[in-house]
Amino acid sequence: MRWEQLLLDDAFTGGALAWVPGRTPQVGQLVYPAGGALDTLCFQEVRLPPGSDPQALGDPGHIRLRGPVRQVVTRTVQGESLLAVRSDYHCALWKVSKQGRAAPLQVLQVGKGATGISLSPHLPGELAVCSRSGAVCLWTPQDGLQQVYKDPETLVFCDPSPWRWADFTAHPRVLTVGDRTGVKIIDTQGPPGCGLLLFRGGAEASCRRGERVLLTQYLGECGPEPQLPTLHLICTQFSLYLVDERLPLVPMLKWEHNLPSAPLWARLLPPPCPGCPRPLLLGGQGGHLQLLHLAGEGASAPRLAGPPQSLPSSSDSLSAFPLLEPKSQWRLQERLKAPTIGLAATIPSSASEPVLSLFQLSAAGDVFHQHLHLQADPGPHSRAPTASWTPQATACCSRWLKALLDVPPTPPVWAAPTFSHRRLLGCMEQRKVEQKGPEGLRAAMAAGRLLRQQDVGSPPSAGPPPAPEPGPEDELSARLEAAWEGRMAAWWERQQGRSSGPGRQPKRRKRRTQLSSTFSSLSGRLDLSDATSPPHSPDRASPEARPRPPVTPPSQESTQELWARGVPSERQQTLRDYMARLPLRGDAPRGVSSPLSGTSSVRATRSRPQTLQDGTAELPPRRNTRRGAAVSSSQTSSVWATPSRQQALRKKPRMGF
Repeated sequence: MRWEQLLLDDAFTGGALAWVPGRTPQVGQLVYPAGGALDTLCFQEVRLPPGSDPQALGDPGHIRLRGPVRQVVTRTVQGESLLAVRSDYHCALWKVSKQGRAAPLQVLQVGKGATGISLSPHLPGELAVCSRSGAVCLWTPQDGLQQVYKDPETLVFCDPSPWRWADFTAHPRVLTVGDRTGVKIIDTQGPPGCGLLLFRGGAEASCRRGERVLLTQYLGECGPEPQLPTLHLICTQFSLYLVDERLPLVPMLKWEHNLPSAPLWARLLPPPCPGCPRPLLLGGQGGHLQLLHLAGEGASAPRLAGPPQSLPSSSDSLSAFPLLEPKSQWRLQERLKAPTIGLAATIPSSASEPVLSLFQLSAAGDVFHQHLHLQADPGPHSRAPTASWTPQATACCSRWLKALLDVPPTPPVWAAPTFSHRRLLGCMEQRKVEQKGPEGLRAAMAAGRLLRQQDVGSPPSAGPPPAPEPGPEDELSARLEAAWEGRMAAWWERQQGRSSGPGRQPKRRKRRTQLSSTFSSLSGRLDLSDATSPPHSPDRASPEARPRPPVTPPSQESTQELWARGVPSERQQTLRDYMARLPLRGDAPRGVSSPLSGTSSVRATRSRPQTLQDGTAELPPRRNTRRGAAVSSSQTSSVWATPSRQQALRKKPRMGF
């Protein structure tokens, strides 16, 4: 929202500064907001002496409001001067007497937020109010508040802006309703929804791509001989259009104003002399001013009398001030560049030479005045009016500058946005830092130059990158790498040797591991040189069995040392009891399995009939219901099986069996 306000702040459309005529043509009142939040309405009586600078008469009067003042409108109808003020959610109406006293008439509350107000040139006290919801209401002292139109959608095409505007026409009961896409004429006494487009942002007016309506204003006045009774002024960010309500959609005049900022204020002044063109003052949000002269009366079409003239703005007066030190000069420059939020102008009728008194209100609360000499009949070669610096004006500016520099710069609680990116980014006081980098960066940004190496200091020394910390050994990666290179057997041997090392705690086996698996792993670790024999076919038995040399069983101590390796201590006693119950005989060798296979000899006996020493074949017994392998005396005495045949007939173990 802050960035959108920097681009276009439509809250002050119409202007927050007004000139109320007083008891004499040379005396009047300036009505404008003041204060940090612009919530104080000031009434300053000003005297305009001929050929001299304006003089403030006394101290201004104050009225404290409940919100910031966004728009101030004044109009004199049938000898009565009326003043209307618009805030964000309230609108108020005052009646100003000839003595300059303001009497309140009515206060309205707008729940959705007010975007524009207009005073009727026909009936005294009639007020048109627009809201962000698309509603248009009329208020009169006799009838009160009544809604005459409502449309939440835009007129021509879709536009997200909630800005709405309403003004009066040559007929007292006909209004104009505008948004960013166009302007529509509605009849307040007709049926709802009826109306006629007065201006369309499109090909009829030769609009550019992206052109939007910023301001619409009725230029006619109620009088015995009005000069421009049916003309309406429509301003966009590119052009100015004059449209006659009798000939809608086709502009009578189009002119590209080329203002650097958005035009949000327009003031049509009375002619300085009878029969002369009427000055039209156009003001932009950035303080840029242009003066146009409209000619054409009655049935003649309106035209521009002479080229438009650019007027000096408040920032152009910087050269008239004395040269200051850089910090004070920067404060003065930023104060003069504050955006304009109000514009008022008047031409004293008693002056012998046409003089334009121009007032501008900035967002900082300063009111600037210009004293311009006008030409009675501007021609094609007329020069632009120049601002004259009198000794009184120089003294006044000196006092203002002294008061500005005496006040310490404190960050305001709330301030209207400006077009200065430096002010936007540096509104808060910068804290002092000890590092050179931020200071050099801010200095380069303030000067608008490229960032150099000396601004940020010496670069940090590039040392060698830190070595990676040794992490835990990845057993899965090592196993996959060994399997991919065909070294799985060597990896398995290393794992077996590492797990059975004297300085390594053996891993705890799962509880599902059975005694048969433990015994099988024990049998696989026994190193017996004569544990194998020639293969025997199951369907034919050898006629005579070859005698095998007796195998001397190892001693109890050596056997315990062998099977105790890799067996948890809590299972050693269970394994001793199991081995003690085996029916082993001294003349028969123990049942062993090939070291190359990881299965038990008992599993090999289950797969096929075994051949005993006497040449007879015996079928494997039935599986025991208990956990653990069922081993008979004949099977445990001797098992002769070929290792390759045993691996081929081996089945996948299930659940530890």
